[in-house]
Amino acid sequence: MNIVVCLKQVPGTTQVKINPQTNTLIRQDIKNIVNPFDTYALEEGVRLKERYGGKVTAISMGPPQAEGMLREAIAAGADQTILLSDRAFAGADTLATAYTLAQAIKKIEGYDLVICGRQTIDGDTGQVGPELAEELGLPFIAYVNKIEETTTGQMRIQRMIEEGHELIETPLPAVISVVKEINVPRLPSLRGIIKAKDAIIPVWTAHNLGVDPSMVGLDGSATRVVKIFFPERVRHGEKLQGDLEDQVASLIEKLRKSRVI
Repeated sequence: MNIVVCLKQVPGTTQVKINPQTNTLIRQDIKNIVNPFDTYALEEGVRLKERYGGKVTAISMGPPQAEGMLREAIAAGADQTILLSDRAFAGADTLATAYTLAQAIKKIEGYDLVICGRQTIDGDTGQVGPELAEELGLPFIAYVNKIEETTTGQMRIQRMIEEGHELIETPLPAVISVVKEINVPRLPSLRGIIKAKDAIIPVWTAHNLGVDPSMVGLDGSATRVVKIFFPERVRHGEKLQGDLEDQVASLIEKLRKSRVI
């Protein structure tokens, strides 16, 4: 079973800075990590490989420094990785990102399943998975928390819904997005770390993919970030005077005036 896992590198801190001119995150001098939700996608891909055979290919679109993240993926069990990196890809929204990933996945022959994390912790949209499935023309299942069984050309999957769970059968190949309840990601093995250190990470550019320039990066984005800002937290406090009964009466009166009660 050949599996493609989509990964993204995200800031590993909440103390981020924003460029006021470009309204983008300033990624210099901050630690980047594998998007936490994507670690569950990678682990599930490795488990399926161990169960059914095949290989796991981890793929990511990002700057050159994302190579380190892909080496971590190899240490955690991925067989090979691909980095999509080109200035033409910069500024992409979810639509342009999904298009670029899809063009790369189409070049990977014989894949049976594409696994994404539920969402990323920076963009937090959860849109790349379904948009990727649309670009590939494949069925999509979200919020997968258990893969029940896989047979030739078919997979039975359990996914979370508000009322409980759904059991779904889907033909393969397919695209799924997984939640953290699906597994517990493993720690890298010593053998994996050594393999990752010596691994060659292929870098595919816009030219390698043969993409339509109008479909990638800012030009291919259907949305634009107009402004990013941190909301101001304004807190007003008031100390109630008098004994306990007076304080309670004063509090009740204030709540009534504010129509809370």
